[in-house]
Amino acid sequence: LGLMAPNVKGQEFCWLDPTAMYRDADAFHQCVLDLTKPFQPNEVDLVAGIDATGFILGGAIACHLKKGFLAIRKYGHLCVEVDDIRFKDYSKNEKRLEIRKNAFKPGIACVCIEEQEGGKRLMEKYKCASSVVSRKLQDQINAQNLESFKTYEPC
Repeated sequence: LGLMAPNVKGQEFCWLDPTAMYRDADAFHQCVLDLTKPFQPNEVDLVAGIDATGFILGGAIACHLKKGFLAIRKYGHLCVEVDDIRFKDYSKNEKRLEIRKNAFKPGIACVCIEEQEGGKRLMEKYKCASSVVSRKLQDQINAQNLESFKTYEPC
């Protein structure tokens, strides 16, 4: 978490930047291991990720678990019939996401790698769970203030 950079540009941007972690092969690999720790590969049928950060982590997690990947796109990007959801993001702007129709079949166990608001709406609509972090860390995420921000130094 020490590689997660706090937002220094204002409310129109996400509250943290994970891209330094993606550059560090060991940190990125450890992140994938940490996020998949609660799951056995036989408990998961599919990994979904929200455009765009969810594509990075979701793709890596799907690869690690040897599962398929479902891309949840920003509205208007898929060329097939879609289901969509509306929500307000961290900047309070209305957003829409879409997934291909019939992406979920009854009984599919899907892990969703999500950003906060869009993920909440997906979990409500499709009745799936996506939290894989400890209560202490989830509280920091909900407050948008990681303990590691206190000692963060750009690399």
